[in-house]
Amino acid sequence: MPKENIILEKSFNFSIKIIKLYTFLKDHNEYVISKQLLRSGTSIGANAEEADAGQTHKDFTAKMSIASKEARETRYWLRLLQKSQLVKHDYKEYLDDVEEIVRILTAIVKTSQQGK
Repeated sequence: MPKENIILEKSFNFSIKIIKLYTFLKDHNEYVISKQLLRSGTSIGANAEEADAGQTHKDFTAKMSIASKEARETRYWLRLLQKSQLVKHDYKEYLDDVEEIVRILTAIVKTSQQGK
């Protein structure tokens, strides 16, 4: 039975939510920020998956660092959408999710860097 990996699970589920939000935003004629959000929001999980298959400790740390940066970029786009109200929507759930992901990734990267 495979061991549960919380960041892989959370980032994958978050990606699904971001894809659905992207579709909603496009349906409301928001194409620029929504595309940025789609790219960064789905990249978190992709980089975490790559890190999980990393060949070295350095490779793992580098990919998790990229995932962390993508999560922070995603938070930026979500905050921009929320504050600008370009498309009126409640973004709190997405912001809460990405904050949790940022915290987890920050802890993973810090722990990984200490284990050099």
